[in-house]
Amino acid sequence: MALTLDSAPRVGMVSLGCPKALVDSERILTQLRADGYALSADYAGADVVIVNTCGFLDSAKAESLEAIGEAMAENGQVIVTGCMGHEAESIRARFPGVLAVTGPQQYDDVVSAVRAAAPPVKSAYLDLIPDAGLKLTPRHYSYLKISEGCDHRCAFCIIPSLRGDLSSRPPAAILREAEALVRGGSKELLVIAQDTSAYGVDLRHAVSSLGGRELRAHITDLARELGQLGAWVRLHYIYPYPHVDQLIGLMAEGLLLPYLDIPFQHASPSVLRAMRRPANDAKVLERITRWRAQVPDLALRSTFVLGFPGETEADFQYLLDWLEQAQLDRVGAFRYEAVDGAAANALPNPVPEDLKDERWHRFMAAQSAISARRLEAKVGRDLDVLIDAVDEDGGATGRSKYDAPEIDGEVHLRDAGGISVGDIVRVRIEAAEDHDLLGVPV
Repeated sequence: MALTLDSAPRVGMVSLGCPKALVDSERILTQLRADGYALSADYAGADVVIVNTCGFLDSAKAESLEAIGEAMAENGQVIVTGCMGHEAESIRARFPGVLAVTGPQQYDDVVSAVRAAAPPVKSAYLDLIPDAGLKLTPRHYSYLKISEGCDHRCAFCIIPSLRGDLSSRPPAAILREAEALVRGGSKELLVIAQDTSAYGVDLRHAVSSLGGRELRAHITDLARELGQLGAWVRLHYIYPYPHVDQLIGLMAEGLLLPYLDIPFQHASPSVLRAMRRPANDAKVLERITRWRAQVPDLALRSTFVLGFPGETEADFQYLLDWLEQAQLDRVGAFRYEAVDGAAANALPNPVPEDLKDERWHRFMAAQSAISARRLEAKVGRDLDVLIDAVDEDGGATGRSKYDAPEIDGEVHLRDAGGISVGDIVRVRIEAAEDHDLLGVPV
């Protein structure tokens, strides 16, 4: 006799913003899948749609509102969550038909709203999820969030008001998740938090137990443990505390990728003070020099804010000179936006929009020349490349240890027949383009 199962309600997800929000989306979907829900890749097939919003900048808010509007128009059964959840009244005023609005990290509230909109069908045949949970990234790499929130009060940032103060996960819980991800096929773990190098400060670096081992809640200890799982480990959003020097030692041992993502934001001491960030730029340059002496192929990525209130032409030129000395590999830059609730809104001497734009173009031109030189230096070398995509014509695309997904460059391969997504391949670099490298498997 054939067994007939009731069809499971289907959930669609639109996830916007940073990788930290992406992990939130994965956690929500993992819980819903455990409850028996199926996933929908389009609006038409979904019984309810979740929109995970970003509210860091006005441009991000505009994108989030557009996504909510599209989901309402295409489906109509919409739950809003994420950083814009703190603006529930304005969202409901614009979209009165939304089913629920919740803030970031309110996973239980989102799941409850989904259950109310589309009650689950309980079945032992449907309530199955992979050990590593559900992922919105490809199988071969995963984001690993180690903490929420931030204790800094940078003048341009509203993240603490959206996500709260630093709240670190116990190291044993992080390592259990990391081990499950590696067992599930992840070849790369991208470690993320709002302030990754502050991990464990709120826990007073307390010790937890895993398999009879005692693990201290400290980024150095955690990174060493992660580095022994057999996957690439890449660190993002590192604030340059003194103990970051210890992470360079782990890179020299081969336990971490030679890659640091440090959001410097600016270099001019006066601008950094106005931003409420550390302002000793000379010491940072000295540390970069020491780091590269210890790990010569260290790749440094950073982000900068241009046109911050009070930024003078002298401040901007200072930043350009600093950039030339620092020789960063990858850089992103943002024109300053006056975000509602940010302390910087009260600062005098705002920079005109046309001047922000002009400085952004000058900055990116200067950095493009630096990045091009650093890419050109890799021509002729053999690099390990993690394959992200293959095509039918024998080509493939991947990333070296010096490139994070989505934000950095790629390595394009020719004559790559027989290679699969997720393979780590030794590649001889033949040429460099503006952002990418070209090569052939060795």
